[in-house]
Formats: sequence, C-alpha cells, structure tokens
Amino acid sequence: MQFLLEKTCRDTCARTGTLFTDHGEIKTPIFMPVGTVGSVKGVMVRDLKEEVKAQIILGNTYHLYLRPGTEVLEQAGGLHKFNGWDRPILTDSGGFQIFSLTGIRKLTEEGCMFRSHIDGSKHFFSPERVMDIERSIGADIIMALDECPPGTSDYAYAKKSLGMTHRWLDRCIKRLNETEPKYGYQQSLFPIVQGCTYEDLRRQSAEFVAEKNTDGIAIGGLAVGEPAEVMYRMIEVVNGILPQEKPRYLMGVGTPANILEGISLGIDMFDCVMPTRNGRNAMLFTSQGIMNMRNKKWETDFSPIDPEGTASVDSVYTKAYLHHLFKAQELLALEIASIHNLAFYVWLTQEARKHIQEGDFASWKEQMLKQVQTRL
Repeated sequence: MQFLLEKTCRDTCARTGTLFTDHGEIKTPIFMPVGTVGSVKGVMVRDLKEEVKAQIILGNTYHLYLRPGTEVLEQAGGLHKFNGWDRPILTDSGGFQIFSLTGIRKLTEEGCMFRSHIDGSKHFFSPERVMDIERSIGADIIMALDECPPGTSDYAYAKKSLGMTHRWLDRCIKRLNETEPKYGYQQSLFPIVQGCTYEDLRRQSAEFVAEKNTDGIAIGGLAVGEPAEVMYRMIEVVNGILPQEKPRYLMGVGTPANILEGISLGIDMFDCVMPTRNGRNAMLFTSQGIMNMRNKKWETDFSPIDPEGTASVDSVYTKAYLHHLFKAQELLALEIASIHNLAFYVWLTQEARKHIQEGDFASWKEQMLKQVQTRL
C-alpha cells in the first residue's frame, strides 16, 4: 500500500491524500462504513457503491472469526469474494470486542482467553493467532492486536497495558513477516497508538509505533467516555509525533463534529457505527442539522429528507414519508435512514477534502460545525 500526501491546510493540520491498495484508491480524508459481520447492517453492496459512494468498508475480526469462521472465508476466497465487495476492506483486530467482554475473558502476556458471546464456547486470541485470522479474512488493511484499556484506567494500569500492547505489536509484525497473503494481493498492517488520556503515555506510544515504519498508523482508545476536549488534545499530541507521510486512522469516532475536528487535527481515516445505529433509531444527520424522525413536527413536512443530500433517498423520499415509516415500524425506514446517514458522513469527509484543496477549509469547517450540531 502507498499513501500520497497531496495538500495540507495552511490554517490547520487538515490534509488530503490518496491511498493506493490492490483493491483500488481511497481519497482522504475518508469515512469508512462499518460492516461488523461482513455486511454494513441493512445496506446492500449496490447501495454502498451507488448511494453511499463508499470507497472502503470495515469488517471485525472477532465477529468474523466466530461467524462464519475462517474455514468458510478461506473456502470462499476471502471476505471480498464472500460478501461481493470488490473495493478495499479494513479489519480491526477484535481487541476492543474481546476486552469489553468483562467477566468472560482472561488476559495474560501470551494473549486473551475469552468466551463467545454467542454460545459461551472458549477461544484464545494471541497476536500470532490474530494475524493468521486476518490473513484468512483477507482485508487490505489489518490491525495489530492491542489492549484497549477502559477510559477510566489509572496511570499504573494504563502504563502496564501499553507495555504489553507494544510487545504484542512486535509479535504481530514478526508473525506477519513469517506468513504470506492468501489471496494474491498485499495486506498492510497498522499498529494502534494507545495510552488512555495520559500525554506522556500517548507520546511514548506514538514514538514506538512510528519507529516500526508500517504502511499506516491507527489511534485507538479514544471516544470511550472522556470529554471531547481531552480526545482532541490526545489526537494533537499523537499527530505531532507520527510521520507526516503515513495515513492516520482514528478508530471508532464519531459524531459529525468529531470528524470535522479530527480532520482539522490531521486525521485521514474514520469509522463509526453511529450513522447506521442512530439511523435505525430514527436519528438523521443532515447538512442542516440533526433530526429525530419520530417527532410529530415532520408529520406533514413534504420537503426532501435533505436538499443537499447526495443519495437518491434524500430527494425521492420526504420527511413526512420517513416519519410515517418509523411510526408504522416499517423496515424500509431503517434502510432509508442508514443509507442517508452513511452517505452524509462520506459526503462530509469529501466536502472537507474539497475545501482543503481549495484553501478555505478553516472557515468552511466553522460554519459546518454550527450546522451539523443544530437540533432541528
């Protein structure tokens, strides 16, 4: 994988670039829809391409390992062949999922023993095992196994956890170097910067992963309950150390405002379940603000869902119709809302890209921040 840094904003750290993978190019900054079990919930591949205009989607190692399993994925020829998505895919390591299984997992230096949330069966993830699983899944970009400690962790625990995450990274790199991709195209490893909300630990982690000279770097362990200002400060600290020529991926973030601030601080790649999860619960993110489609105020509003929207659902369907679908508990409501929200998130990052290139990102961002946080 190669990353071409194209333009940097003169007033902020925002930048544009292009990622080149064996499954296609990715224009950054970019939002990546989350397809946890190999599908973006409720959205077909056709609509991801034509409506959402997604350039890359995510899969989750923990969930894909449990279902359908690596044997099925290998027989299919990898996740791309299995789910019909022929553009780039990124997989996380499953670390966040297994470490969130409080009470049904045991963590050691060797790895993590855990019980499946599905049937209670016992499983073990080591750095080496996770690299093997991600080889079987076949994503273009894969994550190293890390521990994502709770946001409330004290300094002693955070420091101990970080040391183990760094040792696990070395094992991930070693294992990856000992193995080959399974499906005839290259896979790029991203280590994950951790360190909770402690500046010195974040600096230490950023310096450690920067020395590994991997194709890109992820920033994890944020947006887990800490104030937004603290998250932004940690991003600023980390990005001040990470190499300029490598893409930066902020994991699991977040609201449209979070994404705009992240871009301003130099982040290139984002993912979050919020567009689809909130969409299924009738919350729409639009260019004018946030709408709760169950509110009675939309009952006789026959204007388009979003006049600035890029997906056809934004102009084909009205606010009144979508309100009706949610009130009637019609499944189509979930699909329309998911497509709209995903398309909006992708549009937002690509608009940011356009304004960075045109040189007016800072002023545009301030205006957009007001709009995307307005409750309509």
